[in-house]
Order: sequence, then C-alpha cells, then structure tokens
Amino acid sequence: MSDDRPVRGSTPDPAATTDDVLAGRNLSGCRVLITGASSGLGVETVRALAGHGADLVAAVRDPAKTGANLSAAGVPAGHVTVRQVDLASLESIRALTDAVGAEGLRFDVIIANAGVMACPQGRTLDGFETQFGTNHLGHFLLVNRLAQLIRDGGRVVVLSSAGHRHGDVDLQDPNFASQPYHPWLAYGRSKTANALFAVDFDRRHRNRGIRGVAVHPGAIATELNRHLTAETIAMLRTARASRPRIALKSVSAGAATTAWAVVADGDEVGGRYCEDCAVSPVITDPDESRGVMAYAVDPARAEALAELSAELVGEQFAGWHG
Repeated sequence: MSDDRPVRGSTPDPAATTDDVLAGRNLSGCRVLITGASSGLGVETVRALAGHGADLVAAVRDPAKTGANLSAAGVPAGHVTVRQVDLASLESIRALTDAVGAEGLRFDVIIANAGVMACPQGRTLDGFETQFGTNHLGHFLLVNRLAQLIRDGGRVVVLSSAGHRHGDVDLQDPNFASQPYHPWLAYGRSKTANALFAVDFDRRHRNRGIRGVAVHPGAIATELNRHLTAETIAMLRTARASRPRIALKSVSAGAATTAWAVVADGDEVGGRYCEDCAVSPVITDPDESRGVMAYAVDPARAEALAELSAELVGEQFAGWHG
C-alpha cells in the first residue's frame, strides 16, 4: 500500500482529513473489505478509498441503507460491492466468510469499522455481552477467517477508541455474568479488546508482512451515539471534567486516521495504536489528553485475549503462529 510519497503522521495532526492523507495516492488494484459502512465514518472511509481507485466490499447489517448512503455520498459507481453480515451472529459471519472464500476473493486491507457504543445490557445471538460480542468477537472471527485471503504485505485496521480508558478486558468474566453491568465499562472493555486484537494479529501475521493496527478516530457526532441516555451522558461529562476539553472532529477528519493507517509504513504502525494520524504514546494516566493505556497494547494480555476469544467462538485458525 505504500509508495514513495511521504505519509502524513510523523507528528499528530488532528485537523487532517481523508483527502489530506490520501492526496496523490493511487489505490487502483487495492481491494478492501470494510465493516460498518452504512453511515458516518464507514461511508466517509469508503468514499475516500474508492475515490482513489480502491475496490471495496462493504460487509454490513443493512445493505439497502448502505447502498443509499454510499450513493448519496458520491461514492464512484462500480467500486463497491455490498454484502450482508450481522456481527452479532457467528453463523452470519461464517456464512459471509465462506461465501467470500468460495469466490476466491483476495484482499489487501480489512477495516474492522463497525461497532456499537454504550448500549443497554443485552446478548448477541450466541449469548455474548452485546458490546464485547459485536465489537470484538464478531470482528475477531471475521478477520481471522479471512486472514489467509489477505495478500502478503496487507493490512488489518481495527477501530478502537479513547473509550478504552474506561476499562481493561476482564478475561475471567468477559460477559458480565457475575458483576453489575455498566454500558460505559462494557464499551471500554470492548475497545480495549479491539486494540489488543490488533496487537496480537500483528504478531501472528507479520511474517507475511501483514500488519495489524488499531486506530482511534477522535470524537465525532455519528450514529454510534444512538444509545446514549441522559444518565450516560451525565456520567461521561463527570468523568471528563478533569480532562482537557475534547473538540469534535468532522467525519472526514475522524476517518483520516483510518485512511492514514491503510497507507502508512507497516513497520511504523504495526502492532500500534494510532490517533490524529500518528502513533500514540503509551500512557498510564487515563486523564492524559492523548495516548493509549499500557494495558491495551500489552502483548501478553493480547495473546491471552486471543486464546480466550478462539475458545469462545469455538474455532482455531490457519496461519496462527504462537
């Protein structure tokens, strides 16, 4: 994915947009699979990559909505194929990945973009806590089942969030079976899981030049906020009271770090957490304005989560290297 052009991101650039980071790039011949392309960041990511020549498979829950929104965003005709998948259903994920494999498609990039945030307590179709099951386990199964279809030198970009600061993964009770449920704690754990997944995937596949990277898009007003209630908004404001004011980004600026991670040098971003089109510092204080908590990039924790996740979804994967 890299060429001789300089890649923005040697220093944080929160104002960069997708058009900025992809300026002058030719992505013709690059095939990307992206989840969650029905609105917001997903639509903008598809628009930007397709506008630079990439071909995309949009794996989404609602194909009709996705098609309408991509068309309204001016996505170039012929560059996107929309496929149905429900990340809250292991059966649905297996059906999609089996079909893609049977078609012989190969990918240069997979972007794990879909997600839910701060939703009421619930369970996926397979009995997992909704946010852990959808945000992490759904992507864990989908990406690992497609890993052998990623071309050497490819990239997996996983959307995490600064929300990972709300909590580390709980390897003993990932589904809140024996503790009180809180929507933000569950969200934080799922976003930590996303970051750890990128770390472990990178370790297992870097021998083929395939790199995993986690990205934080920043604070953007999108449909991800649909589950927020007055109670959770008040709690979030209280939690942020001692932190620097968070400025909302435009959707294009929010999707910029994803686009940057697609084209950045693999050795720069592999196994890392990135924000504002740059690799983030590792921190131990959740009140820092930038950075990733150390527990969210810990290789041993990442490996333990991967082994647990494989057990939970009931599957082992070709190409895993311990």
